[in-house]
Amino acid sequence: MSVMSRLKTRFLPPSLEEHIARIRKPIGSLGYDPWGYNNEVVKLGYALTRQLYEKYFRVSANGVEKVPTEGPVLIVANHSGQLPLDGLLIAYALASREQEPRMPRAMIERFFPTVPYLGNLLNEVGAVLGDPTNCAKMLANNEAVIVFPEGIRGSGKLYRDRYQLKRFGNGFMHLAMKYGATIVPVGVVGCEETIPAIANIKPLANVLGIPYAPVALPVVFPAKVHLNFGDPLTFDNTEIPEELVIERVEQVKATISNLIDKGLSERKRLF
Repeated sequence: MSVMSRLKTRFLPPSLEEHIARIRKPIGSLGYDPWGYNNEVVKLGYALTRQLYEKYFRVSANGVEKVPTEGPVLIVANHSGQLPLDGLLIAYALASREQEPRMPRAMIERFFPTVPYLGNLLNEVGAVLGDPTNCAKMLANNEAVIVFPEGIRGSGKLYRDRYQLKRFGNGFMHLAMKYGATIVPVGVVGCEETIPAIANIKPLANVLGIPYAPVALPVVFPAKVHLNFGDPLTFDNTEIPEELVIERVEQVKATISNLIDKGLSERKRLF
């Protein structure tokens, strides 16, 4: 029995496999979609993520039913925690919901695909290089896509700056307008405490060719994570000046800020 088969036997009970089978995903005869998604790898990834989601981070997800069941969707969230755990947990929340589950795609930083083996693995479980062209093609394919407009400005923030939103890029708004995508804002609370960084060694990051080199303990703390999904937002594709596009971006950012505040007020303890 292969390693993959043994892992699936241990972690993937029939009920879980049946749930994953309910998630509609257009894949070719070889089991892949155009971006490398592989259903068999996703099954194992889903089962392993469930352990992290339910037992390690003990995630509380509110409002996940607000994500539309079909059509192009941009799930827009704050970014934090040095590693892309926030995207993983948001994806699982949507894929595991009881009614009309969806398997979203996550936009990842350009650094991750350069790590040997990691790039292919991330593609197989649904992640895609965070490029506007990739995002546009997926929206045109009616996918649900997780985006973090803060980019590395958010994921690499220091602990002293936790829950302070950094500048949002405007690209997601242009794509939402062009493809008629619904925007669902998400406030993530808890990931800031999973890998708290006290400094960033920029010269070392430049030498290694990585976005940031955080000074942090080499451990992922089991902080309790709260995900709050906001009401869906839609914006028409009327040609408007960039200043008005920025106003729309700020509207989404303000909504996420309010959702973060909600999560912080709900939090009874860090761990």
